[in-house]
Amino acid sequence: MNIFDIIGPVMVGPSSSHTAGAVKIGYIARKLMGEEIAEAEILLYGSFLATGKGHGTNMALVAGLMGMKPDDNRIPDSLNIAKERGMQVTFGVSDLKEAHPNTAQLRLTGVTGRKLEVVGESIGGSRINIAKIDGIDTNFSGDYPTLVVHNIDQPGHVSEVTSMLAHKSVNIAAMQLYRSNRGGEAVMVVECDQEVPQEGIKWLEKAEGVVKVTYLSLED
Repeated sequence: MNIFDIIGPVMVGPSSSHTAGAVKIGYIARKLMGEEIAEAEILLYGSFLATGKGHGTNMALVAGLMGMKPDDNRIPDSLNIAKERGMQVTFGVSDLKEAHPNTAQLRLTGVTGRKLEVVGESIGGSRINIAKIDGIDTNFSGDYPTLVVHNIDQPGHVSEVTSMLAHKSVNIAAMQLYRSNRGGEAVMVVECDQEVPQEGIKWLEKAEGVVKVTYLSLED
């Protein structure tokens, strides 16, 4: 246990799970998008839906989507700021089943028209889990630079990714593999100790059998 576990995160209140965690979910989703958000459909589940408004969950998620962090004093005014920036925001009810009680389902459109759906869970003390991206399990914390590779389930893709990272001197902290079925769609989630260079990401995007590459950079 460290001091952070005892005193909690530096944040604009009132709640580490409903406010600070919600800001972080929005912030990580914005980083995964890689561009400004033009439209956001925010669907809430469980406690986020039942008590989130009173805890500022709505404004916290929108603040994160605009790049604010949990200690940003502008969080209480985020809905007005989003409106001024021309960001279209709607709220609704998620139809997820058996999800974590503090879950937000974010359906996002970027300024270039890029689409992204992120399901994020606030698991306490401002810690989060990015449970799904575009409907596929991912389950990562957002605390490390993270590479998410959607590919066809066929031999060679894992070695392509690991070889590229080794060539760029990027150490793997953790790796998870998921697939819908044998020969179907597969996903690699690779948390790294260093940032992954853009040229390595672009190379992966062009590799045969790779459907989509999403990257979480922690650089501002």
